[in-house]
Amino acid sequence: MKIVGLMSGTSYDAVDVVAAEFTVEGDTLWLRPLGHRSLDHDEELRAEIGAVLPPAATTIEAVCRLDNRLGAVFAEAAVVGVELAGGVVDAVVSPGQTVFHWVDGGVVRGTLQLGSVARVAARVGVPVLGDLRTADVVAGGQGAPLVPAFDALLLAPEAGDTAPRAALNLGGIANITVVAPHAPVLGYDVGPANALLDAAARRFLDRPCDLDGAVAATGRVHPGLLDLLLAEPYYAAPPPKSTGKELFHGGYLDDRFAALGEPVPVEDLLATLTVLTAETVAAECARHQVTEVVAAGGGVRNPTLMSRLAELAGGRWRLRATDELGVPTQAKEAYAFALLGWLSWHGLPGALPSVTGATRAAVLGSWTPAGPAYRGGPAVPPPRRLRMRS
Repeated sequence: MKIVGLMSGTSYDAVDVVAAEFTVEGDTLWLRPLGHRSLDHDEELRAEIGAVLPPAATTIEAVCRLDNRLGAVFAEAAVVGVELAGGVVDAVVSPGQTVFHWVDGGVVRGTLQLGSVARVAARVGVPVLGDLRTADVVAGGQGAPLVPAFDALLLAPEAGDTAPRAALNLGGIANITVVAPHAPVLGYDVGPANALLDAAARRFLDRPCDLDGAVAATGRVHPGLLDLLLAEPYYAAPPPKSTGKELFHGGYLDDRFAALGEPVPVEDLLATLTVLTAETVAAECARHQVTEVVAAGGGVRNPTLMSRLAELAGGRWRLRATDELGVPTQAKEAYAFALLGWLSWHGLPGALPSVTGATRAAVLGSWTPAGPAYRGGPAVPPPRRLRMRS
């Protein structure tokens, strides 16, 4: 089965597109990568997305316009995915752009992703899976993270394995999956990976990011600011937990500056935020006593961040990229969503209750058919009329 997976994360700078072929042999699912691309959002679209994200105020009109514009963007990305697959696919997974994750007292009440799925289905002519998080939320879960289902299979212990391993994603938000023999899979959002770094780069460098951590590498950590940042209650909250830019955004930094009461040079700010990400991630790796950390996401391209993580590992765990396991580092999440599409197609759960806190394992997403010949259900002749029966 060939599936196209799309992903636009909390950094909202691009759509990652992958094509994957899945085959089953016994109890092993084989994934053959057929190619991946990253399609950058233009500056206007990034601004439109940023304008509806917390803490900004918005309107229903702006949300509607953005939903349809993103739908068109994802539709064109899906076409690229079909081309990567050789021109024919069975399905597309388009999870959309998360614009709000409603958390109240540690409980997720709802979640919203934009990117009109019907536009994607109409463009590529195959069924499209969207709205992947809601089913888990309805089952009492966080609706995130969902990638641990991929991590759990990728890092599944072999006979004789005794030590826990971790998968780490360094996107806008850092999240970790811990896979240990004879134990439930754990997974949760650790905190900001690139979210605050990118917010600071936009504010003070007028750039989307601090490329390669170059500016951060010239700065010094500000101890007072780091202490204020590490005092964030989210870090001490037990899992299951999830977060996003509804917490970690530019206004969040403004509040910490106000509490600090003194200016901080931009290079020192970026150095401090880099250490914040590294220390919060390293603390979780140490807590679970992992022996290996397999990393992916945009943060892997930041040598300043990665060197700090390696330093904090202190020989306690091996740090390497998912490329070594055959999963392209920058496309892992998109491949993970392609896997979730395969699971949903076959009626299999894609969310792990031990990760999200749900009361049951949910089959994820809603399928949008490309036309009346949707192969996910029985074909019936179209009706000619409707009558009521008492």
